[in-house]
Amino acid sequence: MAKKSELKTVLIIEDETDIRNFASRALELEGYHTLQAGNGDEGLKLMRCNQVSLLLLDLKLPTIDGWTVLEQMKASPALSNIPVVVFTASAAVPQRDKALSMGAADYLVKPISASGLKEAIARTLSLNRRY
Repeated sequence: MAKKSELKTVLIIEDETDIRNFASRALELEGYHTLQAGNGDEGLKLMRCNQVSLLLLDLKLPTIDGWTVLEQMKASPALSNIPVVVFTASAAVPQRDKALSMGAADYLVKPISASGLKEAIARTLSLNRRY
């Protein structure tokens, strides 16, 4: 297995503990290092203090919502290149289109299988090789 410093780090910002833990475990089994945040403020702090390869982002969050997290990331030179995969319960096309137009790399609708999650993360990271 790769050294921790060589692993891709995925930050999961999700307020539901069970979903956050599921995503974390599925990705760790695939060889990723994961960080977890239960709200937008905590997630932004983790992104600023760690080298994050990809963000898995829920849109409905306490404190600041996922829309605001995405907006602040894309406005920050230090964070703007981190690929974002939105991970939400809403399958609404306008919401999906808005997230993608704001810079999200992918949009996943919960619930999703572990294999579907891993495939989406791997695909996004392969398209964004810098991370």
